[in-house]
Amino acid sequence: MAVAVTTKTAWKLQEITAHSSNVSSLVLGRSSGRLLATGGDDCRVNIWSVNKPNCIMSLTGHTTPIESLQINTNEELIVAGSQSGSIRVWDLEAAKILRTLLGHKANICSLDFHPFGSFVASGSLDTNIKLWDVRRKGCVFRYKGHTEAVRCLRFSPDGKWLASAADDHTVKLWDLAAGKIMFEFTGHTGPVNVVEFHPNEYLLASGSSDRTVRFWDLEKFQVVSCIEEEATPVRCVLFNPDGCCLYSGFQDSLRVYGWEPERCFDVVLVNWGKVADLSICTNQLIGVSFAQSTVSSFVVDLSRVTKSDSIPHGLIRDDEPLVPPTPTGSSLRRIYDRPSTSCSKPQRVKHNSESERRSPSSEDDRDEKESKLEIQNPEDYKEIFQPKNTICRTPPRNNEPFPAPPEDEPVTAKEVAKPSQAADVQTALPKQELPDPVHRLPIASSTPLTRTEPSVIPAARNEPIGLKASDFLPAVKNQSQTELVDEEAMSQIRKGHETMCVVLTSRHKNLDTVRAVWSTGDIKNSVDSAVAINDLSVVVDLLNIVNQKASLWKLDLCTVVLPQIEKLLQSKYESYVQTGCTSLKLILQRFLPLITDILTAQPSVGVDITREERLHKCKLCYKQLKNISNIVKNKSGLSGRHGSAFRELHLLMGVLE
Repeated sequence: MAVAVTTKTAWKLQEITAHSSNVSSLVLGRSSGRLLATGGDDCRVNIWSVNKPNCIMSLTGHTTPIESLQINTNEELIVAGSQSGSIRVWDLEAAKILRTLLGHKANICSLDFHPFGSFVASGSLDTNIKLWDVRRKGCVFRYKGHTEAVRCLRFSPDGKWLASAADDHTVKLWDLAAGKIMFEFTGHTGPVNVVEFHPNEYLLASGSSDRTVRFWDLEKFQVVSCIEEEATPVRCVLFNPDGCCLYSGFQDSLRVYGWEPERCFDVVLVNWGKVADLSICTNQLIGVSFAQSTVSSFVVDLSRVTKSDSIPHGLIRDDEPLVPPTPTGSSLRRIYDRPSTSCSKPQRVKHNSESERRSPSSEDDRDEKESKLEIQNPEDYKEIFQPKNTICRTPPRNNEPFPAPPEDEPVTAKEVAKPSQAADVQTALPKQELPDPVHRLPIASSTPLTRTEPSVIPAARNEPIGLKASDFLPAVKNQSQTELVDEEAMSQIRKGHETMCVVLTSRHKNLDTVRAVWSTGDIKNSVDSAVAINDLSVVVDLLNIVNQKASLWKLDLCTVVLPQIEKLLQSKYESYVQTGCTSLKLILQRFLPLITDILTAQPSVGVDITREERLHKCKLCYKQLKNISNIVKNKSGLSGRHGSAFRELHLLMGVLE
């Protein structure tokens, strides 16, 4: 009997091993949605075509892990920033290095190309934003104003403004021509991860770790709306090309938002994990995420997604003219003044009065000669990067949408007899397009990957370290065996694992003890009780709650927590180290200026018991921070996310030296 086949709204397209070490950054080409660039701890930048298994090109030259990437509008140039603060620009069509830009003192956290013109903006862990002229190999201007790492940069569609988002909870708007800040948007209560301009109107969207998306009016310089979700932190945002809605990527879903008034049009469940970038092509949204050395790509069929309250479902198409929607109940904002051709000169920018422009030096030339492009797949390279004519080459080369797999159908007896076919239905690619497993690794990988137990146990992992999940499940002897009820299944799982059950039961009792003290409202005593239990897992659970609300922190709490932070920073568990870094960062930001001021203040006349107690606590915290600073300094040379966090802490603890 024939059954009607329905397609999915969202599905996993591909999973590749992108580098021989951990992947540290990735970006999609916005023009085609088919070009993918990945950066790794192996100091390489690899270029891929989405849904193809092999690396097209590998770019070398950086000597430290890649922290950020960006591809220009025409997908002809790529820029990469490293942990050391250096920036390199490659020409993908000419297959050569263009520029090496030096000037930042710490990690490059964000990059963006000017929409028309050879300018690149960079944001760093050193809190500075720099505008670079790629043609003249120099820094045009430096923008100073953020107090913490700059996580995202975006040029406005008309090329006149630059928006920046940072860990200091603010979004700033810079005037490129005047070389100064126009406005600072405040309201987020957590680090701002992403910022995006509306394609037509004077509207800006920002997403934060505080789980909110805010829309800002760029004429009135005020918040238009704020959408708060009980979900994970906002990782990336992207406006629909016609500006009708905003797509927001969370760890387990894609949400479609409108504003004026704020509302959520649709929620699409996508298990893409830590999604890093979004792009739109042929009415499909492409999302990419990475975990360790693996990069995964996902597809959402936008024709099956609700984008508006008023526009009929399915009428929004990417190939239709872009007509700005009229917001309900408000007048239309101003429209960006775009040049008539993409070849127009860029907006004139103010040159730095501090003479930050660097002249070409022999050291820079040597760096550029050492940087090279290794073309791994000549056929794919010619198909994607070879110019089609001398006037204009604009991707995409292939406009066909990615085919969707069928929805999961009920399994029949005939299908059970052919498990290999059932496996083909589950995979994200059609059977004829499945890559050969032998070619999953890029050619750039010089050494085979061996599965060894890591020195640092990652927080996000698909299986336990040192354990096999199958060992905990009962063996099925009879295929026709009826399903076990919950009680029987639990008893089967517990057999032979009494020790594990005792450990989990003990931890549950410990958490109940801490919760009983917490319910009294005495935070200090609840932390004392967690420390007295002498179980770091309980301390981590408690700190994860306290870290979410900075107002709970007091000087008394610091004296108790700092010794525990010292243990957490030296743990082999990634989640423990992350919690320790977050707590230490909060303490440094809130209490380090107070501690240094009290310790350097002149002694008071007479007896002041309160001041003496405060002085004693500050001395104790200072001594503990000095001990921790040695650990932070030693670990600041690590690569990847750990090294980045420790380098940021090392900068904050500079006053202790």
